[in-house]
Amino acid sequence: MERIPEPELMDDPAQALAYAREDFSEPNALFVEQFVRLQGERFEGRILDLGCGPADISLRFARVYPEARIDALDGSDAMLTFARQALEASEPSVRARVNLICACLPWADLPAHRYDAVVSNSLLHHLHRPEVLWETLRRSARPGAAVAIMDLMRPASAQAVDRLVTTYAGAAPEILRRDFRNSLFAAFTPEEVRDELINAGLPGLRVEPVSDRHLLVRGRMA
Repeated sequence: MERIPEPELMDDPAQALAYAREDFSEPNALFVEQFVRLQGERFEGRILDLGCGPADISLRFARVYPEARIDALDGSDAMLTFARQALEASEPSVRARVNLICACLPWADLPAHRYDAVVSNSLLHHLHRPEVLWETLRRSARPGAAVAIMDLMRPASAQAVDRLVTTYAGAAPEILRRDFRNSLFAAFTPEEVRDELINAGLPGLRVEPVSDRHLLVRGRMA
């Protein structure tokens, strides 16, 4: 099944509100769990979260790793409105360690080779030029930095898309069902992501399915 790209930015306030209100605890917890398996239970460095949305994952990292500092970046100010609200409602020890940034990739002001870990959840399928994610990773991460990038995985057929939408978004608001469907069509296959990594000079990172609808890129920077 051919890929059908979708808009890069989720900047509709109604769309952002729907995402902020929806319960994504299951996939978000899976993502953090996968990172902990890679990194271990201790981490004291700086994390870059690309495409943070309403910042649920950034806040999860701040709580799992109380010594870490997180720069959370998203191109949608509508999404960051809810990220700011979630951050303000968090405990002071978390608020002090999470920095929200409104910027699109590629971002010229991103510090070079500053980060001890780079993470991203559900950004890749939004990008019309996926290479900007891998270029950003290479530019921002230090040697040895932990990498965990999770995204949707494109099914083999439209019928498979329909089954996933029914299973995981059947009771969700229409805007979320529509976006989930479009995102599945816009997602990449594991084979496509492997080719992207080779072309980006990142062959040491592994790609593997971690659920019936998610793939994960993980490893450490050379």
